[in-house]
Amino acid sequence: MASTAMPPLSPPSSDSDSDSPSSSRNQHHPHNDLSSTIFKSYLEHTANNSSSQQQDLVKIQSFLTSSRSGALSCLICLERIKPTEPTWSCSSRCFAVFHLICIQSWAHQSSNLAAARAASRAVSVKDESLLWHCPKCRIEYPKSETPKYYYCFCGKLENPPHDPWVLPHSCGEICGRPLKYNCGHHCLLLCHPGPCPSCPKLVKTRCYCGATEDVRRCGFKNFSCDQLCRKSLACGTHRCGEICHDGECAPCREKGIYKCQCRKVKMERDCCEKDFRCDNPCNKLLGCGKHACSRGCHEGECGECPFQGKRTCPCGKRVYEGMACDVAVPLCGGTCDKLLTCGLHRCPERCHRGPCIETCRTIVSKSCRCGSSKKQVPCYQDLTCERKCQIVRDCGRHACKRRCCDGDCPPCSEMCDRRLRCRNHKCPAPCHRGACAPCPVMVTISCACGETHFEVPCGTETQQKPPKCPKPCRLTPLCRHGAISKPHKCHYGACPTCRLICDEEYPCGHWCKLRCHGPRPPPLPEFTLKPKKKKSNHEPEYIPGSPCPPCPELVWRSCLGHHIGAERMMVCSDRTLFSCDNLCGSPLPCGNHYCTKLCHRLKSDSSKSDGHIQSESCDECNLPCQKDRDPPCSHPCPLHCHPGDCPPCRSLIKRSCHCGSMVHVFECIYYNTLSEKDQMVVRSCGGPCHRKLPNCPHLCPELCHPGECTSPDRCSKKVTVRCACHTLKKEWLCQDVQAAYRSVSSDPKPTLKSQYGLGLLPCDSGCKSKVQVADSELLHRKSKAPEKKEPDTEKSVGKRRRRRERAQEDQKVSRLQVIVKEIRRVILILAILVTLFVLAYYGYKSLLWVSDWMNEVEAQRYRRSNHRL
Repeated sequence: MASTAMPPLSPPSSDSDSDSPSSSRNQHHPHNDLSSTIFKSYLEHTANNSSSQQQDLVKIQSFLTSSRSGALSCLICLERIKPTEPTWSCSSRCFAVFHLICIQSWAHQSSNLAAARAASRAVSVKDESLLWHCPKCRIEYPKSETPKYYYCFCGKLENPPHDPWVLPHSCGEICGRPLKYNCGHHCLLLCHPGPCPSCPKLVKTRCYCGATEDVRRCGFKNFSCDQLCRKSLACGTHRCGEICHDGECAPCREKGIYKCQCRKVKMERDCCEKDFRCDNPCNKLLGCGKHACSRGCHEGECGECPFQGKRTCPCGKRVYEGMACDVAVPLCGGTCDKLLTCGLHRCPERCHRGPCIETCRTIVSKSCRCGSSKKQVPCYQDLTCERKCQIVRDCGRHACKRRCCDGDCPPCSEMCDRRLRCRNHKCPAPCHRGACAPCPVMVTISCACGETHFEVPCGTETQQKPPKCPKPCRLTPLCRHGAISKPHKCHYGACPTCRLICDEEYPCGHWCKLRCHGPRPPPLPEFTLKPKKKKSNHEPEYIPGSPCPPCPELVWRSCLGHHIGAERMMVCSDRTLFSCDNLCGSPLPCGNHYCTKLCHRLKSDSSKSDGHIQSESCDECNLPCQKDRDPPCSHPCPLHCHPGDCPPCRSLIKRSCHCGSMVHVFECIYYNTLSEKDQMVVRSCGGPCHRKLPNCPHLCPELCHPGECTSPDRCSKKVTVRCACHTLKKEWLCQDVQAAYRSVSSDPKPTLKSQYGLGLLPCDSGCKSKVQVADSELLHRKSKAPEKKEPDTEKSVGKRRRRRERAQEDQKVSRLQVIVKEIRRVILILAILVTLFVLAYYGYKSLLWVSDWMNEVEAQRYRRSNHRL
């Protein structure tokens, strides 16, 4: 594996995109780059094991690609690292490569800055404790480890010589560095930058639970057998039921019923939590038999009573021996003198039970933290002034501005926010002295397809060249020859132009015979280098190609009027139109006549040409239409001469109904298309016939109908027949009345309707007497003149007066009530105010009396206590 791990790294093949045979020969260069093949096998082994190991392999591959292409840059000076320049690489975490001079300057500057900070705080610091950090990963190194000499990557050879066939800054020998996890093996790759891969040695090892033994790679010797762990858990009763795993087993979660420490409470709990304490107090009697145990749930004996043996007063000055445990210790009456929480003063109260006062209120003279003011304040109170500290902090840019600062100013809390050397980012660290740390961002520089790439420090991407990629271009051609075009190598910028024949069809039907001039695809935007100018927001579009030239073929072109025998030979792309001297002869829109103008462009052909010559319409036929209308009618066609049939006649005609009661209006086309029978039907109004019968006063009983009405002799309507004096009357049928008139040889036709049937009945003897009785009754029916009643004005006037007097009395009563109501309200308010004043006075007196009484009781109690002492 050592022999194949790091083959000689040769420069890649040519990046030319030409289609010459030389470029195809370069693709088969004998010294190909095998690093991707080598790392492919490593990445396959680490794909399912550890993401950190896979990241280390990717980091090694990126370092190798950057070193081989000459794109390795120093993070401090942002200059390219040449193969002959001394370097130093961080061997702790990031493995970044720097110029040896740059890292030495960085380490001295960082150490001097740390020493200056310590000196500003009046702290003596030894050189061994001064630290400096890696510019990228911030790993700290002591000052004694400041690099002084130039070594290869593995650290075996000092000042390695430059060899064009060996990786720059490498000794070309086997790395030999101890591998991770102290497995006892060493790296078998050639001297390389970055971390070493995992150990490839084969060793016998067991799984995490120890049940399975297998032969595995040393770097991946820790594995899981995917069986149950079955290790004994901490409880000593159960076993682990999880799949074989790394590390300690999880706590036992088996459920069970367990008792608390005092054995009073049972509860279902996990096995790992079976020892627990309940919330119930112990309450067992102590040895004295008088006090109960105040401890909570516990195991074992409760212990002796804490109130037995020697006992003291609360302040501890007087000792009592032989007192029963249930007797309260009396107060000694002296000063407490316990040290308060301030640690300077003692409690000034008399011996008392319970804790002393928490805040010491002794007045002392204090100085503020900055020492600018002095004042007498209570001991518990801190004294601070309003003076702001003007001392510049460690950053050297901002003042402290803290109120009443004691001189030990805290570090600056502002953000540095200075532009880094990369000119793309700002310093995110707190405000500091000296130069900012380099930008830790790495920018990926790749080829157009993204398969070949390397990382460079941020800020150097504009100075780098993209790596040369021998793989074919993946951009799909946009011209019509994409399926048959010759493949070319991965490149930057637009693809080369297609060299095949265009062979695109013109709108006229001919084919373009020039070389392909279609559109070309743009470079992929996600793999392009970062431009120096601001990038536009719109998406890149394809590079448009040039259109095909005008069609050069010769064709026969007809004149404007498309006359036979007037064609000319012209270029296909020449859209010039010409006119012959013949008459147009095109049929007019009417279809009955022809155009008599000279040859001109027709409107129907305006969409087929370029529009240089305006289309001209043919003559307009203004003759009236002389066609016979169908169906025939007396109305002429209202249009001018036109093609096709005339429009239907929409003229209105009037026709009365058969009985003459109403007039119908029809369209001419509708009425004339009906048959005679249908015309008779539509002319009927549908109502009763309004014509009068000839021999009687009645109308025709039938519906509106054509022709004469039916015979009037058959009229069956009833008619009232009277005598000459209108006394007698009977109802006859109209046909009987007509027969009666004919019997007396009279014609009923001129008779009025009111006189029809009058006198056909003979008068009898009762007709005249009946007339006389009616005349006498009329004489007695003369109406008497109505008597006029005089209005009773006295009663009406008396009512109004009484109402007015009653309203005046009500008004007088209401005013009196209002006055009485206001007086009562004033009296009530005065009474309330007097009551409140009396209550306040006697309440204040009673409070004074109660206070005096309480003071007297307290004084008596104090005298009794002094008398006992």
